[in-house]
Amino acid sequence: MHPLFEVGDIFRRHSHHLDDLTENMWQCRTLQALYDCRTPALGGHIDRCSNPDCNHLHISYNSCRNRHCPKCQGNKREEWIRAREDELLNVPYYHLVFTLPSELNLLTLHHKKAMYDLLFKVGWQVVQWFAKNPKFMGAKTGMIAILHTWGQNLSFHPHLHCIIPGGGVAGSGKWKLAKAQDKFLFPVKMVSKVFRAKMVESLRQTKKIQVSQSVAKHLFSTDWVVYFKRPFFGPQQVVEYLGRYTHKVAISNHRLKNVENGKVTFVGKDYRQGGKKHLITLSEEEFIRRFALHILPKGFVRIRHYGILSSSLKKRIIPVLQEKLGKVILPERPPLLHRPCSACKTGQLVTILTFDSRGPPRNWQHIAQHIAATA
Repeated sequence: MHPLFEVGDIFRRHSHHLDDLTENMWQCRTLQALYDCRTPALGGHIDRCSNPDCNHLHISYNSCRNRHCPKCQGNKREEWIRAREDELLNVPYYHLVFTLPSELNLLTLHHKKAMYDLLFKVGWQVVQWFAKNPKFMGAKTGMIAILHTWGQNLSFHPHLHCIIPGGGVAGSGKWKLAKAQDKFLFPVKMVSKVFRAKMVESLRQTKKIQVSQSVAKHLFSTDWVVYFKRPFFGPQQVVEYLGRYTHKVAISNHRLKNVENGKVTFVGKDYRQGGKKHLITLSEEEFIRRFALHILPKGFVRIRHYGILSSSLKKRIIPVLQEKLGKVILPERPPLLHRPCSACKTGQLVTILTFDSRGPPRNWQHIAQHIAATA
């Protein structure tokens, strides 16, 4: 179902002063890409359905392919998920969330790349530290980490979602299951304290970020939020989770409920009330300012793989473990169509004619039919 409102329309209305609502030109250019997405500004293409019983002609405008765009994540997400399905192990998986305290928000906003890199680095150090401990696992494990920076009201809320297999490779090369007997892979309170200690120590040692003694002392007096969810019930649930989180953006078009009189109303969840949904209203300028907070630094990698799941090891280790532990059998899924035909739902769209921002030729239907007939 097509959404009634789109975030790109809000950005377009304020295109003349986006530089006043953003921190830098990179953010401004990103917002421009989002409001140009699938509009004549980016040019387009004419496609024909590959299904011989359909042969329907479609005219489409090009997408921006920006990772912050609500309209451009579907195919990327599906491709990524299917690649991860082939790497699943037949073991329990756990979900761990590391959250930076709000006291570090200002520092993080001024040093986004350095702070985000540090969050990834320390998160993996903590997982490694506990995994190597014989009390909890005594093995080398792996982790997939995904950075999110937003709360439900678009506030700045940097946190790391981590997927960790419930075991690892021991020194003998054999698979060793974690000793967790309940919903926690490792003791939550202990993980929180180790995360805080390692993060503060790393902040002190990072030259790009200056943290005073008083700030460090205050951080130690604050409880740091580490959240464990219950183990996934099976590999299928892991895949569904990854589908929801990997290519998520700050807000989807479907969450927008009303845009009028210079205000934006969207739906959000209040997790302090059990995830109850409620409406949030912001001025358009504040909505843009908050959205821009979540635009990642240029070239920043927001999904990272560690340990036995890292790109350098998994090609060698995963097939061996799958043979030992048993291959994960998932329900058969239809072939991935990059651009399915909206008319017949079975054919794939094949581009037969492209055009620039000046638009398609006036007689594009006749030209397209001629190309299709002679192809």
